[in-house]
Amino acid sequence: MNTCPQGHSSSDDEFCDVCGLSIGGGTPPPAGAAPSALSGGPDPAPPPGARCVACGGELAGRFCEECGHDSLQPVAAASASTPTSASVAAPQQWTAIVTADRTYFDSVIADEGPDAGGITFPPFCPDRTFSLDGTQVTVGRASRSRGIHPDIDLTGPPEDPGVSHLHAVLLARDDGDWSVIDLGSSNGTSVNGDPLAANAPRPVGTGDIIHLGAWTRITLRPSGDSRSE
Repeated sequence: MNTCPQGHSSSDDEFCDVCGLSIGGGTPPPAGAAPSALSGGPDPAPPPGARCVACGGELAGRFCEECGHDSLQPVAAASASTPTSASVAAPQQWTAIVTADRTYFDSVIADEGPDAGGITFPPFCPDRTFSLDGTQVTVGRASRSRGIHPDIDLTGPPEDPGVSHLHAVLLARDDGDWSVIDLGSSNGTSVNGDPLAANAPRPVGTGDIIHLGAWTRITLRPSGDSRSE
């Protein structure tokens, strides 16, 4: 094994494997001198304390021992500015779960008085799941004659007669959650028991309960969350 004037061990007996100096002697070129690789000579040794422009590691020779970057070459644009797929977070996906709420139904019937006797709670109402796609999701009952086709269509069966054709809308928020807006529906909308004023956004997220119509309950959760409602 040979040793160059800088003290590096080299398997090459003419030029150092690390700094490129001649094994027989020589000094690094002055600052600002053209790289010797362009003129056919050995690569210059980096100045003391020099660091790799690609990863910041300390340089002992032309090639960084940390990342392998050639110090005589510019950093590739992709590695300097383009984020990798691992660093880009996928947008949060949400699901709306619609179910029949007997407790809410009983409270609606009690508030409406004797005229509410014609409304009955459905004997069977399986949970329905809707994906929240885009930034605006409408809630209501479809009407062909009016050209209304809500994203969350509560036409049924069973059909909640207290839900307006265009009842409410869910709007995506910048923080990843949602807001719900009652669109001036006939029977109103509430969140966690609090009635909403028409056209006034109310933030909602995991754990919040939206009630509308005679017995409809809507809860939101991130897709993949398997916790029971």
